[in-house]
Amino acid sequence: MTKNLLVINIDIRETRIALIENGVIAEFHIERASQQKSLGNVVLGRVTRVLPGMQAAFLEVGLEKAAFLHVEDLIRPDDFESYLSGNKRGAQEGDEAILHENDLMAELPVAPPSEPVASSEVVEPSPSEPAEATEAQMSASGRRRRKSLSAFGQAQTSKQTPGDRSKTAKATTKNDGSLSRLDKHTPIRDVVREGQEVLVQISKEPISTKGARVTSHISLPGRYVVYLPTVDYIGVSRRIGSEKERQRLRETMESLRPPTGGLIIRTVTEGLTKKQLKADIGYLVRLWGEILKKREGAKTPALLYHELDLVLKVARDTFGDDVAKIVIDDRAQYERLKRFVEMFMPERANDVEFYEGAEPIFDAYGIEEEIARALSRKVPLPSGGYLIIDEAEALTAIDVNTGRFVGKGSKDHEETILKTNLEAVEEIAYQLRFRNLGGLIVLDLIDMERAASREKVRKRLEELLQKDKAKTSLNRISDLGLIEMTRKRTSESLGRILHEPCFYCDGTGQVQSKTTVVYEILRAIRREQHSLPGYTIIVHGHPDVIQLMRSEEKAAVEETARRFMRRIDLMPRKEYHLEQYELSGR
Repeated sequence: MTKNLLVINIDIRETRIALIENGVIAEFHIERASQQKSLGNVVLGRVTRVLPGMQAAFLEVGLEKAAFLHVEDLIRPDDFESYLSGNKRGAQEGDEAILHENDLMAELPVAPPSEPVASSEVVEPSPSEPAEATEAQMSASGRRRRKSLSAFGQAQTSKQTPGDRSKTAKATTKNDGSLSRLDKHTPIRDVVREGQEVLVQISKEPISTKGARVTSHISLPGRYVVYLPTVDYIGVSRRIGSEKERQRLRETMESLRPPTGGLIIRTVTEGLTKKQLKADIGYLVRLWGEILKKREGAKTPALLYHELDLVLKVARDTFGDDVAKIVIDDRAQYERLKRFVEMFMPERANDVEFYEGAEPIFDAYGIEEEIARALSRKVPLPSGGYLIIDEAEALTAIDVNTGRFVGKGSKDHEETILKTNLEAVEEIAYQLRFRNLGGLIVLDLIDMERAASREKVRKRLEELLQKDKAKTSLNRISDLGLIEMTRKRTSESLGRILHEPCFYCDGTGQVQSKTTVVYEILRAIRREQHSLPGYTIIVHGHPDVIQLMRSEEKAAVEETARRFMRRIDLMPRKEYHLEQYELSGR
């Protein structure tokens, strides 16, 4: 069994979880009671603005800022209402056996999804889907299958005029009755209007100055499968290596699939029995029914269901065969986690351990020290080189430097650079995952002259990123030695959660030099001398600035006094900011 483990620290209104892989922190998660996560929540929102120029709408969803909904993530509300009616009928007619056999799951409170369409999974389409179908296209996939959905499709078109029928079928409703994404060119004013209620799921949390992003295409992840209530699709994770096993799981899912909706088979499903999968599917179908019940009579904005808290979510999504055990330091949460694992993974119940040591759990495992090191702007490399990581508003820049490394006995300068770059991409792949860096990322590698060296570095980075659950894409190394890449971002980075802009420098990382402040004061005296009463001008400033005016810049102060025929008194103020000053007269 691998030595990987999950270490959970429960403190006062704060939960921290570290995933340790081979003795190194691979992932770090934090949740605070004052900053509840919203990713995966299902909300009945209300449209507040429709922006045709952006093909988007803004919704009130109960958060501080309005949420953003693009037309491609939208289901026509009228079609959605009719679809839900068929969805309820299908559940009542065909899902009762699954629901009744799932009594164990009823003991657990309704659990929420993690991320829409399980972003941590790489999915292989079912044979009836195009080979190039991807995770982003799942909700637009489907096949003709059950009479309940076909009947719904016929009922939908019978209510419309011939012109409306063709338009809607092309935009939102498939032959099998499932709902697909609208074309990006569909005018959004033809789809929604201000004041309309829309059922959405939060697919990206508010980040920095941006509000949340939402989608009408709901996805409900369980331990083994992800249920897609509005589409007709069977997908299999590509991380399941055996083609024989993928085919077995696909056939099993075909026999278990509910009358409405589609399924994605997650990586941890490999080797499971039909009974285990049936319980998971039944639980998710019932969960969707609970969401629809809460929706009836709800007033917008209404939270219809909330994401699992961090402890249970990480246990569900991360506690696989590659993790030996979970260690947790809170007795109440230990008992709760143990019950959760007994329900979903009974064979792993004994792998949940309560930490009873006197030393704080993160100190005992050396995690506190590692967090401080890993979040530093300057990150050392084994050979003596280092990375500089700067996280800006629009992108993250990572610069690679050789530092003191000049090679050992090798006369080949290119080999020295190649070794440093290979070390750098190892650390970069780790840092991206650990810090949860997302969006646009630019890697400034040390220039390599040989195309073979550049390709070797790029391929190594590509291999390392395969371990990352977040979706990534990268370009080839440019002639300038840059790699442009993206990493899917659904929440704030670790650095933005643990840090805030410096109040002293306002986040710039720099302040004006003391000499610059001195000459700014002298210019201010020139501008304001006529408005200052009396003969004496008093300068109030930071002690270091005042000291400079009394020493190195004393001649400049005396020259100013002579020119304007005023006396200048200097008054140090300990409470002042380095750049702060004030002039008064007497």
